[in-house]
Amino acid sequence: MPIELVLFDLDGTLADTAPDLAAAANRQRAQRGLEPLPIEQLRPLASHGARGLVGRALGLAPGDAGYEPARLEFLAYYEQALCVQTRLFDGMAETLERLEAQGRRWGVVTNKAHRFTAPLMEQLGLHARAATVVSGDTTPHAKPHPAPVLHALAACAVGAEQAVYVGDDRRDIEAGRAAGVLTVVAAYGYLGSEADIAAWGGDHVIDAPTQLLGLVGA
Repeated sequence: MPIELVLFDLDGTLADTAPDLAAAANRQRAQRGLEPLPIEQLRPLASHGARGLVGRALGLAPGDAGYEPARLEFLAYYEQALCVQTRLFDGMAETLERLEAQGRRWGVVTNKAHRFTAPLMEQLGLHARAATVVSGDTTPHAKPHPAPVLHALAACAVGAEQAVYVGDDRRDIEAGRAAGVLTVVAAYGYLGSEADIAAWGGDHVIDAPTQLLGLVGA
């Protein structure tokens, strides 16, 4: 059946949010008298949110003394400036416009909490255009559980065979496969050089957003 709904992960797939996430982590380092880390070191961790970035910036992991206050501090800093340098990936604006011109709907399924997802989508000028936006706390389970993808399908009244999910992390592909939708690996995202994307089991791999158009016949 033709693809009617294209779902995107947010961080590292739809938008390049790494600069603002890195800025929050480096603000934490500055508060502690530490030198900022280059974006190249922080970018691969952007999809892992506070856990990954606090871990790299401050050397703290869940369960460590001081981790939870540091996590909350990171989130507060990020919330204060979450769309300063964030931009859509090159070719994504064109991709969304082409999908819309053909009457195809698109949406977002992210593990990012609603308190960040909603204002970010608004500031990017995308919230009113998206057919559905599912955040990490919209359903009882986050990815790699299929619940968020299934929620998006239900919200749009679209069957799994008519949808595709695009993501740059293994959990995106696992969630999409479990939900029964076509899965596409965004190799331009925050995969990191160590990622073995062939082992993820995705149906397709794209190196740029516009390559998605050919896959869905847009």
